Amino acid sequence: MAEFVGMMAMSMALTALSVDIMLVALPNIAADFGLLDPNSQQFVITAYMAAFATGHLVVGPLSDRIGRKPVLIGGFVVYIGGTLLAIFAHSFEALLAARVIQGLGASGPRVVAVAVVRDRFVGRGMSQIMSIVMMVFIILPIIAPSLGSLLALLGSWQPIFMFLLIFSIGIMIWVSTRLEETNPRSGSGSHKAVPILRAVRIILQSRQTVGYTMSLGFIFGCLLTYIASAQQLFEDVYDVVTWFPLIFASVAGGMVVASLVNSRFVEKIGMRRLSHGSLLLFVALALVTNLIHAIVGEFAMLPLVAFLSVSFFLIGLMLPNFNALAMEPLGSIAGTGSSFVGFAMTGMGAILGGTIGQMYDGSAHPLIVGYGLFAVISLAIVVVTERGRLMHASAHPIGMKE
Repeated sequence: MAEFVGMMAMSMALTALSVDIMLVALPNIAADFGLLDPNSQQFVITAYMAAFATGHLVVGPLSDRIGRKPVLIGGFVVYIGGTLLAIFAHSFEALLAARVIQGLGASGPRVVAVAVVRDRFVGRGMSQIMSIVMMVFIILPIIAPSLGSLLALLGSWQPIFMFLLIFSIGIMIWVSTRLEETNPRSGSGSHKAVPILRAVRIILQSRQTVGYTMSLGFIFGCLLTYIASAQQLFEDVYDVVTWFPLIFASVAGGMVVASLVNSRFVEKIGMRRLSHGSLLLFVALALVTNLIHAIVGEFAMLPLVAFLSVSFFLIGLMLPNFNALAMEPLGSIAGTGSSFVGFAMTGMGAILGGTIGQMYDGSAHPLIVGYGLFAVISLAIVVVTERGRLMHASAHPIGMKE
């Protein structure tokens, strides 16, 4: 089990690592390519995430048809190709193209990892395993900015891509030799895969899947809002450069604690009670913070870091449970279901986070307002999805039609 969790965590961590390790290098990229608009450097993040979301549309249905492992390994190959192109990019446009290829490739490991977990577990069991997986894979993104700073000492930003190349090759070799195929529809004697149009109909007819996926999109938008503007925010507003990796780690550390808490208590408390309670607290925290911000103006650094750390803790309780709730009705189409959830969540997050990120004006105002707006909308979606019943312990998927 430990090795399985490690493989899934590292496969999923590829995307978060590919984003967070770049943060400290964004000023170097902007300087090397002579970018006039400082917000343009954010496209190194958002281009990757947009492509990552788009790749979900292909890899999930493909993994349902031909198996998990071929798609997983194929995704690593595409990612490695994009990384090689990034190392030798001689223009900002070429670098963005390489990041797009990286994002497309990384969608394979992410989708397949979730589908493999869903193949083997369901309900609270899936949420518990996903919490452990998230606890492991979040550790890498937490240390990623520090690692990026060390790698940047070897050059400008190319050594960072060299590290990603070695990391992705290592994980590909590990999963290709140790992971067993979990798709019951692959191989000889397998059952016929569900046709794609019927799979889409199953997904769209599930009130639970659609509702929690949309809510995930707004929650993920909060994360990407922070990631897109964190480096500029702490450097411009608070003059934090050397200590930025430590600040980033302290904020993201809230998700590690949340994953540990969720893995310990989700079986006893239940997915809905734990995640709904976290969402209500998140909305209250975001609205109170907006009110204080409107009264006192710009926050000092420590109160802002405290707000972000608590927000990340609550988000860390919502993500695995919302993801498990969205996937719960989709056992017969786990690959396609994982694609839909991942595409919608990441695509919405990239658009929402990128939009707020581009509104960065040299203050924390856009981030704080964005958090409040996204939190309220996410709550409204969950309330509608659950028909007004929050915190209940229903064990049956809502609107499940197969």
